[in-house]
Amino acid sequence: MSTRFLLALFLFSICFIISFSHALNNGFSVELIHRDSPKSPLYQATENRYQRVVNAARRSINRANHFYKDSLTNTPKSTVIPDKGEYLMTYSVGTPPFKVYGIADTGSDIIWLQCEPCKQCYKQTTPMFNPSKSSSYKKLPCSSILCQSVTDTTCNEQNSCQYSITYGDQSHSQGDLSVETLTLESTTGRPVSFPRTVIGCGTDNTVSFQGASSGIVGLGGGPSSLITQLGSSIDGKFSYCLLPLLLESNTVESTTTSKLNFGDVAVVSGDGVVSTPIVKKDPSVFYYLTLEAFSVGNKRVEFGGSSHGGEGNIIIDSGTTLTLLPNDVYTNLESAVVESVKLERVDDPSQTFGLCYSVKSDGYDFPLITAHFKDADVKLHSMSTFVPIADGIVCLAFTSSQIGAIFGNLAQQNLLVGYDLKQKTVSFKPMDCTKV
Repeated sequence: MSTRFLLALFLFSICFIISFSHALNNGFSVELIHRDSPKSPLYQATENRYQRVVNAARRSINRANHFYKDSLTNTPKSTVIPDKGEYLMTYSVGTPPFKVYGIADTGSDIIWLQCEPCKQCYKQTTPMFNPSKSSSYKKLPCSSILCQSVTDTTCNEQNSCQYSITYGDQSHSQGDLSVETLTLESTTGRPVSFPRTVIGCGTDNTVSFQGASSGIVGLGGGPSSLITQLGSSIDGKFSYCLLPLLLESNTVESTTTSKLNFGDVAVVSGDGVVSTPIVKKDPSVFYYLTLEAFSVGNKRVEFGGSSHGGEGNIIIDSGTTLTLLPNDVYTNLESAVVESVKLERVDDPSQTFGLCYSVKSDGYDFPLITAHFKDADVKLHSMSTFVPIADGIVCLAFTSSQIGAIFGNLAQQNLLVGYDLKQKTVSFKPMDCTKV
């Protein structure tokens, strides 16, 4: 991150701190809505719970296929496809506040939304933000420090700074790099506003998703992400507690949502907390951890023997459903599970999962799988590692990958996962997320 960009963020943080002062002592939380929750505008009432699990798994595989694209080309681009994200958050932009839905994504590094007038936009079913109706909206000039510091900006004929982000499938978003007031809806009912937040006001967007979502809320480690911009006002801390997928997609429990926490309320502490270092690597948008091994019961499966071993060998990602592993690591893990589980193996009718079993009742005790991160052993109970995909069929929620390793959101269910960017750690604590 450049010194000039840090200087600009420091100056803008003065505005953040003034607005944030009422919430600074305790921090704040917002709802994190799974796309398959009845509270989500993307909810498909015609799908059953098994279809939602399978579709989420397929989205995660498609999403992962576009990770690491940066390493294959010198062209600046984001390394994920945003429509494969699994969680939405509501926020408002402008004065007066204009409410929108954004895909919350720890694998993206910019906040952008569709704006009127739009030259080429995807079909958005909710009203689109019109910056001319906001008294706090301001385009950034090409001479600004922020314009010169953000990756892949250009200058138009009006001397306005233009951002451009291209995704792994060649879809893109382009428009004005601007500053605007961003307001988050706290679960306490008291909104928290951040003036002069850098956003992309997209007027040329060819990304493949459609619906109520207006764009992306980047939670990654890049210089333009929401987390980086909030900086000192949240003390570099955020956390989330993800509800079990089948619970979020159950209409009976539709009033319960996952939570995304900022500042002091994001601190993960108390009994059972384990922490592992964040490893700084390129591309900097991702949060890299070091995974040393898995255990299936008492049988240990080493990760370091893989060609993908070493420091920072796995990305932790909220937008990927399954946990993806290098082929050799997955093969060894699957063999350990097969050795432990004494059930009839069956083929996955959706052809998405590699290892599935016939389960005649809900009472089978699947083995405990433990992820051994550096300095942190994280127990993944069976609801996070074995998922029902049809009546009487349960599958292992891991899959092989030729492109790298991703610790997905199924494995993070019922864990309070905290990111401390000042201490450069991710912490895990077992938690019933329905009670957070």
